Amino acid sequence: MAKITFVEHNGTEHVVEVAAGLTVMEAARDNNVPGIEADCGGACACSTCHVYVAPEWVDRLPPKEAMEEDMLDFAWQPDPARSRLTCQIKVTDELDGLVVHMPEKQI
Repeated sequence: MAKITFVEHNGTEHVVEVAAGLTVMEAARDNNVPGIEADCGGACACSTCHVYVAPEWVDRLPPKEAMEEDMLDFAWQPDPARSRLTCQIKVTDELDGLVVHMPEKQI
């Protein structure tokens, strides 16, 4: 199990425990974390699970694939270095302590 901290735009934190093999998006959905809409259900066909990864975690995540890069073009105020789609981040034990910040809104 990994603990992931979701930080809402207003600063409210949600710490959830998630089993390895799920995605960060599924962790948010299954724990009713507000701000992660996940309209496409994790198919990387929208940008409504967009987050900004805490700077200290950026280089510790697997690199973005082309499809994720393309979908981030539709996200609210994407940051080239920190923006990720949570549906594309698989939880592993190595992600214990991951912190992600949610944008002001999802589009």
